[in-house]
Amino acid sequence: MHTPDRVRQRLEDGTPQSYLKDMVYGGIDGTITTFAVVSGVVGAELAAGIVVILGLANLIADGFSMAVSNFLGTKAEQQFLQKVRVEEELEVKLIPDGEREEIRQIYAAKGFEGELLEQVVDVITSNEQVWIDTMLLEEHGLLLDGPEPKRAAWWTFVAFLLAGIVPVVPFIVNLLVDGGIAAPFLWSSIATAATFFGIGIYKARVVGGNTIKAGIETVTVGGMAAVLAYGVGWLLRGVADGL
Repeated sequence: MHTPDRVRQRLEDGTPQSYLKDMVYGGIDGTITTFAVVSGVVGAELAAGIVVILGLANLIADGFSMAVSNFLGTKAEQQFLQKVRVEEELEVKLIPDGEREEIRQIYAAKGFEGELLEQVVDVITSNEQVWIDTMLLEEHGLLLDGPEPKRAAWWTFVAFLLAGIVPVVPFIVNLLVDGGIAAPFLWSSIATAATFFGIGIYKARVVGGNTIKAGIETVTVGGMAAVLAYGVGWLLRGVADGL
């Protein structure tokens, strides 16, 4: 992996994009919001059919909303990067000496000095593309390569649907199968906790870290949301009957 040819190839291919954040974000939010709806309805002691209706409605609508929001947010980051690039291009043309001084001070702060520092400045500023890219990275802290907006949105939506459907499945089975499942909310809770735990483990395996700790952390966050939703539903359980 570290022969000259392999290193050169990796650098030419550019930075591989990861959509882990989009998948984890979508999966966790999908599970939390759908299970919160289920918990609220059950806490309010409403009919099981309402669980399915509200759960599926939330699944589609909120999943689409999250995907669109992720698309627009990721696209906005790209547009901001382009805006700053245009500004730097203009400054390089209008005040090149000032921009050279910025490069000089940036690399002086990294420990370069004397003739070596001047050589670094000369090399970087001899290529306008490299010069501007360096300013974007070092001065503004911007990444030159980012996730593709459509893919980010797609992964968010898919993860939201796949994870978010889990809390509703026991109630769907009860509507479709005679006899159904006894205590569907219990099984929904177990399946949801397992989903949270699985998402945490997947995240930990990709980024490194304690898988058990990551799983428990995710379950805890989701459980808190569910408890809040169930509590609100329980407190308002008589409201629907009075409407």
